[in-house]
Amino acid sequence: MMRVWVLALLAALATPAAGAETIVSGLSQNRVSITADFDGSEILIYGAVKRDRPPPKGDRLDVIITVQGPSTPLTIRRKERVAGIWINNAEVEVDRAPSFYVIATTGPLPEILTQTENLRQKISIPSAIRAVGISSEASRAPDFVEALIRLRMADGTYGVKEGSVELNEDTLFRADVMLPANLTEGDYVVRLFLTRGGTVVATQERTIGVRKEGLERFIYRMAFDAPVLYGILAITIAALAGWAASTAFRLMRW
Repeated sequence: MMRVWVLALLAALATPAAGAETIVSGLSQNRVSITADFDGSEILIYGAVKRDRPPPKGDRLDVIITVQGPSTPLTIRRKERVAGIWINNAEVEVDRAPSFYVIATTGPLPEILTQTENLRQKISIPSAIRAVGISSEASRAPDFVEALIRLRMADGTYGVKEGSVELNEDTLFRADVMLPANLTEGDYVVRLFLTRGGTVVATQERTIGVRKEGLERFIYRMAFDAPVLYGILAITIAALAGWAASTAFRLMRW
């Protein structure tokens, strides 16, 4: 497989480019199906740097790859213990937070990307979360976003994989990104960046479609298209499960 994509990329390099450096890239798959036995999927992201002139001398070339899942509004709550009871005493509304966000790089992110470029391209995890105006909603509002990032990094839906992108001869690169089992359905955007001296010199964007298939998709669509029928079906299944468990328990006691 390695030999196939290397040959394909080298063939693509024969085409003249308009700029000094551009990206030629590919994905091992651009569609992921969520089925009953889905336990995650590994995506190979590979590419090459296409040039119409010798590479500039001095600043080294680095690659940054981000994979971002569908973004949704989010309410983040903070709990505190009052009189022995845990209660929600503050909350903030985040305009948009990715359901999945992973960064893969050839080196430490602060060393290969300037803060200015990060703000412009919105590459780091905090910059990918849109939380405008939360400072007026609660004290120590940034702590809410930090807690969200910490929790999602713990469950594997957010991550920073520094040094996980392989770059050969400043031309060919590849990275493996693991999509976990608890994926949100939708389009996952793959962004690729070339940087020199912390400045982004080339970008490219690709998309991975994640969709439920089979029985999972049927039930998912029923919940939205026929909510009454979905509710009746859910209650019926719960009642049957309870009856079956009760019957099994009685038989075991005999």
